[in-house]
Amino acid sequence: MRFGLTSEAGLNDGFAFPFVHLAIAIAAAASTGEAWLTEWLTYNVLWEIGAGIGAGYAIGRGFGWLTFHAPARTKLAKTGDGLIALSATFISYGMTELIHGYGFLAVFVTALTFRNAHRDHDFQLEMHELTEQIERIAMMVLLLAFGGALVSGLLAPLAWIDLLAALVILLVIRPVAGLIGMIGHKANWTERLTLAFFGIRGVGSIYYLAYGLNHMGGVAGGDRLWAIVGLIILMSIVMHGITVTPVMRLLDRHRAHLDGNGAPDNRHSIGRRES
Repeated sequence: MRFGLTSEAGLNDGFAFPFVHLAIAIAAAASTGEAWLTEWLTYNVLWEIGAGIGAGYAIGRGFGWLTFHAPARTKLAKTGDGLIALSATFISYGMTELIHGYGFLAVFVTALTFRNAHRDHDFQLEMHELTEQIERIAMMVLLLAFGGALVSGLLAPLAWIDLLAALVILLVIRPVAGLIGMIGHKANWTERLTLAFFGIRGVGSIYYLAYGLNHMGGVAGGDRLWAIVGLIILMSIVMHGITVTPVMRLLDRHRAHLDGNGAPDNRHSIGRRES
């Protein structure tokens, strides 16, 4: 369950980008009348996704070899420095962006490939613990900035219809889309519903909205778009933040009960993060 939510967080940051480009292309075509579909499919979808996956895999393999399989004296694992994982993140993102691929997607693929280079090495845990602490600090800083934006009037342009839209996104669109995405997945309905319900924080939407607005120039209603995104993030933080711990504990107790009755299920022991 935790691994599924973490994986989705990594994947959707990369696979959402083509749709940001799609919105930009349609908006540009509305004013210029230029054809956009072929370029969007060949460049923004095929090339940038393919380049992101390919570059992420190559860089992950390279870091995996340098860290675990290089000659003993030059192994990066010998340093005991968990910041190697952060270095892999920056290099993967930067190199992929240089070849016009999706850096977010490349970082996710790099992490998976790097992890598989030597799954049982103790240094993997050291890197994981350090990067997790860095992630928590970065998230804390971002949420403080987000709180400052809220008290500065971020939500002021909202209308009642925007509140309804946010509720529909969180309670209808997200769960239904999640369930559709899990068609054929071998999990019980309790786990499917949990995976479908959780996951939204929407922090990546801050980047995507800024990217879209900056590339489209002046957009009427930009402040209202920021307010809608801010409202969804705020509601998700409160709603999912309050419910995720008791729900996960309930699922853990249910799984422990099944294990005690001779029905072990080790598929869910991979991940550690909750959401």
